[in-house]
Amino acid sequence: MTQWLERQAAVRDRRGLVRRPLPRDADEQFIDLASNDYLGLSADPRLTEAAAAAASLWGAGATSSRLVAGTTRLHLDLEQELATLAGMETALVFSSGYLANIGVITVLGGPGTLIVTDEHCHASMIDGFRLSRSRTEPFTHNSVEDAGRLLADRPEPRALIAVESLYSVLGDEAPLAGLLALAEEHDAVLLIDEAHSLGVTGTGNFQGRGSVAGTSLAGHPSVIVTATLSKALGSQGGAVLGSALLREHLVNRARSFIFDTGLAPASAAAALAGVRIIRDEPWRARSVRSNATALAGELAPALAARGAAVEQTAGAVQSIAMPSAESALAAAQAARTAGVRIGCFRPPSVPDGISRLRLTARATLSPAEIEDSCAVLRGILEELP
Repeated sequence: MTQWLERQAAVRDRRGLVRRPLPRDADEQFIDLASNDYLGLSADPRLTEAAAAAASLWGAGATSSRLVAGTTRLHLDLEQELATLAGMETALVFSSGYLANIGVITVLGGPGTLIVTDEHCHASMIDGFRLSRSRTEPFTHNSVEDAGRLLADRPEPRALIAVESLYSVLGDEAPLAGLLALAEEHDAVLLIDEAHSLGVTGTGNFQGRGSVAGTSLAGHPSVIVTATLSKALGSQGGAVLGSALLREHLVNRARSFIFDTGLAPASAAAALAGVRIIRDEPWRARSVRSNATALAGELAPALAARGAAVEQTAGAVQSIAMPSAESALAAAQAARTAGVRIGCFRPPSVPDGISRLRLTARATLSPAEIEDSCAVLRGILEELP
């Protein structure tokens, strides 16, 4: 085993794919274009004070699984307000978004369920497919036609279409209306991961409520939503949103819910405060998107000179394709040295195999921070071979 591990380490090093956690200090002065704190809520006093009060009242942890003694009034309030925010009937909170995806996929899967999945779906969904023991067929990214081809003439009595509303690397949108029509045509369920859209997308009176709320998908019997509480909501945890019947099934069958210690009360309280801020401060969602547009515009000239473009998207994530894993890593390190933290995505984290810089806008970025960070990034991009 030791020799095998050494060989694996050597391969990663040779390919420029070594990853290491980069610690940050509480008082560091970086311009943050890397985190998923889209609304700037993780350090908002309303969240930190709610978390501190909950920890003082309920203790540091949930103490047990949700079905033993790990459910507090905070968990139930959070579930109710999450469901209302997203326009779904009910919600069930898990200790992470990863476990929420695994939980719902495994309880709906099995030999009698066909899963057709967008080829760009997140690793948490892929792991759920594997654990579900379902026949799983990937379809071409964002192709409703290809998904329909896979669903036609299936032998399985049940089918699940799995997508993300906004994809985590490229940041592009799924064709949700077309996929819902496909689900209705083929008697399938549409599972939508809203990890990167809750708090960010939405139109009209539904600003920040995600890509499902306020549309024909909200509350639809063929639609299930999963979400994380650790991105726009600034806390920790995950949730599955759908019908009361689905929630009851999850409570009784989802192993990642039944056998896992419940979400810490402090995290539940912080997430609940985040839900209320999204509801009451729709300007934050608009600001995320306008700041993302500003980032893309500031970088466009430097990329155009290289015959490239920033892949401007509907949400916070902006993606820049790089020539190699090594160049992506070098660019991210150079930005960090200059005081700008950006994301560096390399295989196998990129679904299309292309190494990328990933910039994530935040609602609280100032015009000066956007200008300064883009000046740094333009300089780095102009020096690429």
